[in-house]
Amino acid sequence: MTADAPAIVLVGPMGVGKSSIGRRVAKALGVPFTDTDAVIVREHGAISAIFDEHGEPYFRALERDAVHEALGRPGVLALGGGAAMHPETRAELAGHRVVLLTVDARTVASRLRDDSRPLLRGSGVEEWARIYAARKPIYEEVATVTFDTSHGPLQAVVDAIVAWSKENPR
Repeated sequence: MTADAPAIVLVGPMGVGKSSIGRRVAKALGVPFTDTDAVIVREHGAISAIFDEHGEPYFRALERDAVHEALGRPGVLALGGGAAMHPETRAELAGHRVVLLTVDARTVASRLRDDSRPLLRGSGVEEWARIYAARKPIYEEVATVTFDTSHGPLQAVVDAIVAWSKENPR
């Protein structure tokens, strides 16, 4: 990947593996990795505390700023599950290679066990499925390519994304 190549942006629902896969893809390609949720936590504190103290709209504004800044740099970027819902983010994604990661509900249930995600408190996989169903059309709208993370080792998905990115440098 060259410095002027568009970023590889990972989108998809909570628990799909965007951070883990993104980190590995970036390492394989020798480029920087940015996780917008991690940026928010580093700069503003725990996401659950932001939701509790300021509400979801405040968090979404922080998220939008983090995504906008990250999209200005090359590399691999993992967006939070709701980031692509913002119209300005969707417009910005048009200039990048967007990878939609999917997962089935049964698989994600094991990944989200004991999770502290504010949107899933007390409802687990049922709420995850509702949120995913609502967001899925937007994910599909912005995606350049889709990879499923439900089965097999995550490294197989990493390898597939790396191969795809080399075949699609722009």
